[in-house]
Amino acid sequence: MDSQYILMVEDDPTVQMNNKKILERRGYILRQAFTLAEARKIIEQEQPCAIILDIKLPDGNGLDFLKDIRRTSNVPVLILTALDTPADVIRGLETGGDAYLPKPYNLNVFISHVEALLRRGSTLPEIIVYGPFKLDLTYVTAYLREQNMYLTPKEFSLLLHFIQHPDAVFSAKYLYKNAWGQPMEEDTSAVKNQIYNLRKKIKCSGYTITAVRGEGYIFELQ
Repeated sequence: MDSQYILMVEDDPTVQMNNKKILERRGYILRQAFTLAEARKIIEQEQPCAIILDIKLPDGNGLDFLKDIRRTSNVPVLILTALDTPADVIRGLETGGDAYLPKPYNLNVFISHVEALLRRGSTLPEIIVYGPFKLDLTYVTAYLREQNMYLTPKEFSLLLHFIQHPDAVFSAKYLYKNAWGQPMEEDTSAVKNQIYNLRKKIKCSGYTITAVRGEGYIFELQ
């Protein structure tokens, strides 16, 4: 079995416990998050092979979290929620969920959904190769000459965008909206810091990110 873990984002301890038992009996590695903040922190460390996601969470809406995930990753996502109207199901799937299972549910049906998602994910790898770079969109992992670059999700999103649009200039405001998913305020330091860190991580690649005065940034050969 793949050593990658399944991330379960669920605030109900009983649901977490029951799902944990059946998943671990099947040999899966499970990491648990009770809030979206915990989930983001876990994902920043290592990408999961699948996500089990509740919608109504203490610190936000799971569908907003799913939108963020879908900007950079096609990791399989099972939505597990008490919201069970046809409109809820349609909204969840259109937002990017791969499967939708309303609560309460049968645990055998639950594990069948999880295993179907894992099979689907393993047969549809999404890899982008550009020069010495290889980007795995499923696990949001970037490699430089086969070595893991250990990019943060924001760095990965920026590199992916640059690779898809080489030799084009993009403003800090545009890059912020692309990587953060929201309009940028006046302060451009967040983009500058991410570009600075990413530039260091690609310095041995033969490519660089150049600041174009008054315009933005361009990804180009050194």
